[in-house]
Amino acid sequence: MQTSPPSTHGFADQFFAGARACIPVVLSVAAYGMVWGVLARGAGLTPLEVLMMSGLVFAGSAQFVALDLWTARPATLPIGPLILAALIINLRYLLITATLRPLFRPDQTWKGALMMGIVSDETWAMTMLEMQRGRGTIAFLLGGGVLAYVCWLLTTLLGYMAGSAIADPATYGLDFAFTATFLVLLFGMWKGKADLLPWAVAALSAIVAAHVVPGTWYVLIGGIAGSLAGAIADTVRHVD
Repeated sequence: MQTSPPSTHGFADQFFAGARACIPVVLSVAAYGMVWGVLARGAGLTPLEVLMMSGLVFAGSAQFVALDLWTARPATLPIGPLILAALIINLRYLLITATLRPLFRPDQTWKGALMMGIVSDETWAMTMLEMQRGRGTIAFLLGGGVLAYVCWLLTTLLGYMAGSAIADPATYGLDFAFTATFLVLLFGMWKGKADLLPWAVAALSAIVAAHVVPGTWYVLIGGIAGSLAGAIADTVRHVD
């Protein structure tokens, strides 16, 4: 991908342009953040743990998975499955962040690597759209990223505080938020009938594992099985 000519606008102009462009998608980030905060309180997290997870992880899908695996007793917390689940779910960021490489000069490798920590699906999409128009800049990416990051931190904490007024999240259907989130992600990633095989393999593997393997390993087993099925199917198609 070719880089666009340097922008005639200053850093501040591009920063706020990125923030303004991402306002519509950040609204959805805020909604997810509130729901996650409510569920985090129900899972037994403390306010500090909520802020640390949102600030250090900053990945909604991985954080929803973490809540599904979370236990109130630290001694029984499945650290291994938590780390592996977050790794598998966030592997897509290897490709997502690679597409932003043209924004940075060869001598800005470390600067770019550090900035990738605040990249989300939403801000990446808006920045890529701007790059296609020939106007993408580092400042634009940073503006949207900072807005989304701050919004996620604040709304997860607000959701946590609001959770004190919600005795039973199931009453409002919030207990289904985890499942609903991933259904939306699945439909957003649907590319055609070729996706049916890995999805079916993942679902069946997870269901079987949930009945055979104790604990929450079914999350990882389903994800790995589905990924392997998809990789094998792609290899067979390319060979043919």
